[in-house]
Amino acid sequence: MLAALALIQLAEGRISALNIPRGNVILIALKLVIAFLLIGVTGGVLSSYYLILIVPVVSAATTLGWAGAGVFTLLSGLAYGAFVPVAMGFGYDFPRDLLREIVLRIFLLFLVGYLTYRLAESNRTEARHAQETAEKLAQANEDLQRAEEQVRRGERLAALGQLTAGLAHELRNPMGTIKASAELLAAKVAPENEVVRELAGYVSTEVDRTNSLITRFLEFARPLKLRLQPVSVNDLIDQVVARLSRLQAERLVGVHKNFAPDIPICPLDSELMERVLANLVQNAIEASPPHSAVTIKTRSVAGAVEISIIDRGDGIDPEHRQQIFNPFFTTKPNGVGLGLAIAARIAAEHGALLTVDTELGKGSIFQLLIPASSSSGTLSSM
Repeated sequence: MLAALALIQLAEGRISALNIPRGNVILIALKLVIAFLLIGVTGGVLSSYYLILIVPVVSAATTLGWAGAGVFTLLSGLAYGAFVPVAMGFGYDFPRDLLREIVLRIFLLFLVGYLTYRLAESNRTEARHAQETAEKLAQANEDLQRAEEQVRRGERLAALGQLTAGLAHELRNPMGTIKASAELLAAKVAPENEVVRELAGYVSTEVDRTNSLITRFLEFARPLKLRLQPVSVNDLIDQVVARLSRLQAERLVGVHKNFAPDIPICPLDSELMERVLANLVQNAIEASPPHSAVTIKTRSVAGAVEISIIDRGDGIDPEHRQQIFNPFFTTKPNGVGLGLAIAARIAAEHGALLTVDTELGKGSIFQLLIPASSSSGTLSSM
């Protein structure tokens, strides 16, 4: 019986099927039965093996709640006390000192069960606190990494903005000279010289394209001056979706809007925020395959408005995920790499947070978290 009890104790914790509340109850009940039988065959109430009843008591106190620990402690005390009427039935006369000893042994079981449960509960409480602390530290570390990334992004934006502004201004003058020269050449060349006229047209077209690019660089470098006013986020998204109706028709991609009705009015620069939303929705439409749909959701979250733009594309490569908000990074063949960088900058100026959650083969979710009041401050730590 001792060997069987030892095997059960060794098997406990090693068999995954038994590491559930019901399995624990079965094992503790089996230990109690074996302990009862062992005491019964070694002298009953006079057996020196009465301490073996501590095994099921301790097991219950460490693995079950207070109710389970109390029940098995009570059953252990009753199991040992049951030998008294059995012995009296066989004519055994118990002296007062022996009865006092039996009572003390039963009391010892209850004392061991209580103290073990208190100790186990204290350990469980400390373990829960440690787990909660670890989760808070992990969240704080994640927030810190996000904040550091935003600081680094801001530093890169500031440096590149200064460089871009200088280059753009220096390029504007020669571009104007090249365009004027091309137009003058096209006007002076003989009509029959089609090759020269065509080349002059190419030069003029490319200069216009370069000037457009320079304008975008200047917009990126220029300090933003927000003109805040109360704006309905849902109405602003409706305007953006209406503007992109032609792109939706060309790409055969629909837009499904899932707006929460309780969205608060937000203080926004409607023109700048419309550019942010237009960029995100346009990217989602271009990323989604034909005959699919882009979903735009809004909801209120702890004093802020959350906008989720969900596409059904291929997702973003993990090695590109940390770079998509950097200026001049793009995976599009004809892209410049300023769209998301400018969007992130405008969002930051509003105290908003722009993040992305993506999975290869399943698409991406761009989330924009906007404070519902100008006093909410930045949301970079949320």
